Amino acid sequence: MIPKTEIYYASRKTASAHVYITKNGHGKVRVNNIPLEMIEPESAREVMMAPLEIIGEENRDKVDISIRVRGGGFMGQAYASATAMSRALVGWTKSKKEPKDHPFPKSTRQQLREKIADYDKYLISGDARRKEPKKFGGPGARRRKQKSYR
Repeated sequence: MIPKTEIYYASRKTASAHVYITKNGHGKVRVNNIPLEMIEPESAREVMMAPLEIIGEENRDKVDISIRVRGGGFMGQAYASATAMSRALVGWTKSKKEPKDHPFPKSTRQQLREKIADYDKYLISGDARRKEPKKFGGPGARRRKQKSYR
C-alpha cells in the first residue's frame, strides 16, 4: 500500500517551497533531496528545524517530509520551507477524515496551531513584506538628493 502524500505551498519574497508530507513515516526530512541535517549554513538549518522542534520528537517520527524549494536566497528559502512545513503539519493534523490510528492525540491537534503561532506568527500566515521599488529623484525608494538653500 502506498502511503498518502499531501502537498502544501508557501513563499517568502521570491523563494517558493512545496512540502510533501507522508504519514506512517520515520521522521526523515529532506530539502531538495538533501537531509535536513546536512543543510548549510547552520542559521538556515535552524530556521527550517523550528517547526519540527515545536511539535516534538515523538510526533516528528510519525511523518516523512520532503521539501522542494527554489528561488530567492538561502534565508528566503529557509523561511519559505519553514512556513510550508508548519502549514503542512497543521493541515495534516486537522484532516477531516481522522482514522482510528491518527498519530496526533486530540490535545496536540488542538494546540499545535497555537504553539506555532506563539513561537512565530509568520510560520503559519507567511510574511508579506517585499522590497519597495525605487522611485525617480534619488538613489533609492525613499532617499532623495540633499538641498542646500544657504
